[in-house]
Amino acid sequence: MSKYFGTDGFRGEAGVTLTADQAYRVGRFIGRYLVERRKGERPRVVVGKDTRLSSYMFEYALVAGLVASGADAYMMHVTTTPSVAYITRTDKFDCGVMISASHNAYTDNGIKLLNGQGEKEDGELIALMEAYLDAPAAGESELPFATGGDIGRIVDYTSGRNRYIGYLISLGVYSFRGVKVGLDCANGASWYIARSVFEALGASTYVINDKPDGTNINENAGSTHIDELCKFVKENKLDIGFAFDGDADRCLAVDEKGRVLTGDHIVLACALHLKEKGKLLANTVVTTVMSNLGLYKALDRAGIAYIKTAVGDKYVYEAMRSSGSRLGGEQSGHVIFSKHATTGDGILTSLKVMEVMLAKKATASKLYDLMQVYPQTLINVTAQDKAAVEADGRVKAAIAEAEEKLGAEGRVLVRASGTEPLVRVMVEAPTEKECKRLAEKIANAVRAAAKGARKE
Repeated sequence: MSKYFGTDGFRGEAGVTLTADQAYRVGRFIGRYLVERRKGERPRVVVGKDTRLSSYMFEYALVAGLVASGADAYMMHVTTTPSVAYITRTDKFDCGVMISASHNAYTDNGIKLLNGQGEKEDGELIALMEAYLDAPAAGESELPFATGGDIGRIVDYTSGRNRYIGYLISLGVYSFRGVKVGLDCANGASWYIARSVFEALGASTYVINDKPDGTNINENAGSTHIDELCKFVKENKLDIGFAFDGDADRCLAVDEKGRVLTGDHIVLACALHLKEKGKLLANTVVTTVMSNLGLYKALDRAGIAYIKTAVGDKYVYEAMRSSGSRLGGEQSGHVIFSKHATTGDGILTSLKVMEVMLAKKATASKLYDLMQVYPQTLINVTAQDKAAVEADGRVKAAIAEAEEKLGAEGRVLVRASGTEPLVRVMVEAPTEKECKRLAEKIANAVRAAAKGARKE
């Protein structure tokens, strides 16, 4: 794991563990790195942000660093992560940057980097940048400033966001006329885009949490707080609802009965549909270790192969690329359709679910019923020294005891978060009671280990 850049970029509390100065230095480094590799040609970087209060501060700081190093900065302003990935790729930018902490509270923020193919940046650039961030801010380590006509330009690029909206609309295979759809935009980056797409395709659209004020992003809203949408769909007798997260790279759905369709339900429904049409390349889908046991049993029944990766749509995409699969996703709602996108795309995912429903002439509840959901309990435990907790003998013993108890009828997963100071404890079991009992027992061992690590 990198020091600053985890599985989904550089993330931290705004003004504390992620500062405007660091954003400026990230811009300085990216700009200089690209200038040197472009050999005299001015590099182009496209930048987007979500609706949280600090996104404006980080946007201006990062863009100042880019142009000071000689790169041109194209500003998409408030937009979604997948839109930045799409525009980076299709408009042949050297790099894309999204300022967002995704599903986190407004007090956090993050910087996501995308390469020229719209894929999450990795490798050499990240390693060199982290070394630069740790170097003194002035002196021999400082990068040269561009001067005169070599100083970068700032270009308004809201047209890129509008073309992304047009692209999504073009993917609508069926008219949505007559379908009542609820959208929970999490007071985030999808607040304008999602409504525009669904209304253009003819849906009767009902939208909640589409009034961002800088501090209400993800606040009791969106894919991580979906109860409000469940209630909204039932009360308004809607056919389906979709919930996005702050930067709209996730999507969960709600059927007409108010039940949640997770990323696992969505991957299964789309996989079965693609297989039926003869378009499920490699007859394989990519999942993560967090996917529900019910998904695997349903895929086995359908004769569809699957690959399990570490958590993170970055890892899902890498496995899809190496295996030739066109479909993969996470239970949390990051779903990738690699024919159309290089990252999870919540709005695109919602369109694909609509396509399956309309092609099958099926209700959303029919998609929910495609798999039996095994009870699953997830407990997040705060831990600063995550590696020490995972190596602790008490934690290992608690895991071994639970695994022996469950056998083949459940599973245990304990993993360090790649974006937060948390250790996540997940247990699947035949009953909710057994899930909670075993998960809490392991979580107590994790808490004790975390406390011991703090003392040391």
